[in-house]
Parts: sequence; C-alpha cells; structure tokens
Amino acid sequence: MTKIQPAERLQLVQEYYFSRKLKEVARLNAEGRDIISLAIGSPDMPPSPQTIDRLCEVAHQPGAHGYQPTMGTPELREAMSYYYNKVYGVAVDPQTEVLPLIGSKEGILHITLAFVNPGETVLVPNPGYPTYTSLSKLLGARVEYYDLKEENSWQPDFDNLFSRDLSHVKLMWSNYPHMPTGARALQGVFDRLAELARKNNFIVVNDNPYSRILNDSPLSIFNTRLTNPQIAKDHCIELNSLSKSHNMPGWRVGMCIAKAEYISWILKVKSNIDSGTFRGLQLAAAEALTTNTEEWHVEHNIQIYRRRRALAEQIMTTLGCTYDPQQVGMFLWGRIPDQYENAEQLTERVLHEARVFITPGFIFGSNGERYIRISLCAKEEKMREALERVFILRNQGMKE
Repeated sequence: MTKIQPAERLQLVQEYYFSRKLKEVARLNAEGRDIISLAIGSPDMPPSPQTIDRLCEVAHQPGAHGYQPTMGTPELREAMSYYYNKVYGVAVDPQTEVLPLIGSKEGILHITLAFVNPGETVLVPNPGYPTYTSLSKLLGARVEYYDLKEENSWQPDFDNLFSRDLSHVKLMWSNYPHMPTGARALQGVFDRLAELARKNNFIVVNDNPYSRILNDSPLSIFNTRLTNPQIAKDHCIELNSLSKSHNMPGWRVGMCIAKAEYISWILKVKSNIDSGTFRGLQLAAAEALTTNTEEWHVEHNIQIYRRRRALAEQIMTTLGCTYDPQQVGMFLWGRIPDQYENAEQLTERVLHEARVFITPGFIFGSNGERYIRISLCAKEEKMREALERVFILRNQGMKE
C-alpha cells in the first residue's frame, strides 16, 4: 500500500509550544485541577463599546458582506495613517504606504515571501518570537541568530553585528518593545538598526505591537534621527497590531508600514492568499483608531495592566526570581533561581503542584533558558489566587 508522507518542511518545525501545552492544560482542567493560566498574551478585556457598536452597525447593512479589497478599505488605511501620525509622529501616505493585515503574524509570512528566496538568510533575535524562526524555516530560508542578553539590557550587540559579515542577509527581525523580555524601544537602537541594514543592504522589520502597553514613550522605527531619513525608508518596515493595544486579538487586524514600492511587493503576495477582511471588522477597527475610543483603550488598559503588573511582580518575587522593574508590555520576564537546572523544571513544578501555568523562556531561544514569563492577561482575582497558590507551594518546601 502507498503511504502518504507529509512535506519535508514539516520536519523543520515542531507544533507551536502553546498549541501543545494547552492540550495538557485542558486535560488537567477536565480532571478538575482548575489551572490558572498566566502564560498567553491574549487580552481578556473587550474592545471599547463604540468599536463593538460599529461592528454591529455595519453587519446589519445588506451590502457589507461581499468581498473586500485586499488592500483594505480607504477608511481603514486613513485611520492607520492617522494613528501613526498621532501616536508616533510618523507621516504615512494612506494610499501607498500602509497595508492592513489579518493580524501582524500574517505580515511575517507575507514579508518573508516578498523579500527572501529559499536558501537566503534571515537574522532572528535570541530570545525572540518563535514565529520568526518557524516561518523562515517553513519557507526555506536559512536562520541566523543574533544574541540579546540581560547584561546588555536585551538590546542588540552592535559591536558584534557591525563586525560580522552580513552581506548574505536579506531580512532582519527586530521587536521593540521586546517580547518576551519587555526591553524598551530606544531611539539610538532604531537608528543603529537602520544603519546596519544600510551597510549590509538588507531590510530590518520592527514588530511593534507592545508600544502602548505600560509604556509612556511609544516609538516607531521610523522616528529616525539619522542625518538622512531616507535610510529608514529604504531599509525599514514596521508591523503593528490592534490585538494588544485595543483588546482585539481575535479580530485579526494588523498593519504594515513601509514605502510604496515595498507595500506593492507585499500586496502582490497577500492578494494571492486572501480575499480581504470583512468590511465590518475594518470599519470597526477604523473607529477604534480614530475616535475617542483610542483614548479609552489606552487609559483603560494602563489602569488595569498596572494593577496586574504589581501582582505579577509579587509572584516573581515569591518564586525567587529577579526581574527588571523598567520593562514594559503585557508580560513580566524574570530570571529563575540558581538551584533550578532550567526554567521548565520550575514551570512544570508550578503547573502540577501550584496549578498555575507560566511560560518557560526556552521556547523563545537558548538565551531564555534561565527565564520565565508571566502574562498580565488574567483577571486580578485570578492573579491573586495564583499568588496565594505559589506562596503556599514555596512554604511547603519548593526548594527541596
């Protein structure tokens, strides 16, 4: 009998950690274990009432249910342009320099397809978002890592990068504010990333969904102080999203900001893959970005995440972990005590004995092996209960 085999590319990747681990958590919950999840960065709060009302209003319109332009509606492109000018002070042509996406994760795929041939090299941060690595491998690119380390505040080692031969690199992934470490976006870092890309003639993509979470100074990679701002235009692309800042992860609304030529290349890929996003989602997203709902989201999120962050810090301290109090975003990243061989040894004990699910840092790369990540996407009462469970576990001899 003929046995069907999967494509060879599947040997290059594993099932996403959270996809696999959530099956285990579901099984434990089915057994009555009542696991508190502090692992995933999926906002548990709704969008603003005005955003939801706009979605419902459009959904009732008889003509709103047909195919939509892959380029996005004019209203959404205008709103995204307005948002970038208001929040980051970056002028974006809504007709040619912004491309709405079905979430920024889609953008990682489309940008790689548009710029990188099979066998060419992509620079990926270690630690970093696992999708940068997995999608690059699935598309036949060669992955080369650059180190981010605590002693350098999780910023790139530019002495090392500028001394390396990077002439073979086609694309570099950056992610500031950084996930998972919470390292802040720094203007000087963005300037040097653009210079590095210019020197080696590649594109650097900054993935920027966390700039509005517990961060008073949102920056874009296009906030350049370079003598020649055209360098950033020619060598930088930015992804952004409404998932985190506007409590819309399931809506799948993201954006790509780039010069017109690059947008046209990415659109050529995208237009062959999807047929546009529902008009109601697009107009509701435009509502979220342009009306007073924008201020509502920021203030609402800041107040709630600040209280949750204080509880996450207490959990970290109870676990004996250390952390940088200056980090931003919707996670807290901490270094584990020396007595543990690796982060998973700690997180597995916390999962099975305290019934709290937190993320081991190894899933983000080898430089994350001695770190854990706590999500702020859980109700305060659940986070307080998680703190109590961890406190009990510690007092029962967690160090044994």
